[in-house]
Amino acid sequence: MKKAILLVLSIILSINIINAQETKKKELKPALLVIDVQNAYIPWMDQSEKDVAFEYINAAIGLFEKFELPIIRVYHQDKEWGPAEDSEEFKFPSEINVKDDYPMVIKNYGNAFTKTDLDKLLREKEINTVFLCGLSATGCVLATHVGASDHDYKVFMIKSALLSPDAEQTDFIEEIMSTVSYGTLTFMLEYTQ
Repeated sequence: MKKAILLVLSIILSINIINAQETKKKELKPALLVIDVQNAYIPWMDQSEKDVAFEYINAAIGLFEKFELPIIRVYHQDKEWGPAEDSEEFKFPSEINVKDDYPMVIKNYGNAFTKTDLDKLLREKEINTVFLCGLSATGCVLATHVGASDHDYKVFMIKSALLSPDAEQTDFIEEIMSTVSYGTLTFMLEYTQ
């Protein structure tokens, strides 16, 4: 009986040692994706939360700048109906604090990973986690969230930094998806150094 107990304990101990050796602490290597905050699409969004969303988008941009972390601008463009890349409708509004030297990804699909160099850009920067803000919470942000997961990134939406055509739908997406508040985002980024 004692031998059987010792054998079982020995097996359990061996399994725990193996599992402990396989588990490594991973370092958070984040990037911010600012998605489709373009003049052409903003009028389609529920305007009741626009000012708050812009404030939180800018706060997230400021936080990533403070910690010198990558910020990537994502633009939606359709070859058939636009907006043309050189147009005012294509641009982000002046209220959004993006800089021209941030990397830019132009997509033709909802998911920013579909037929773009986004995954390559993130891998080159050794990014393992992406934070999403912009529009639409029920469209391109949601599709990009799924795409990021499919490409094995940890992915979070930033609460209150999202817009969609219906504010109630934005709230619903924030409830059901992996969403972080600005305070949680700040805490997480403080430990990236």
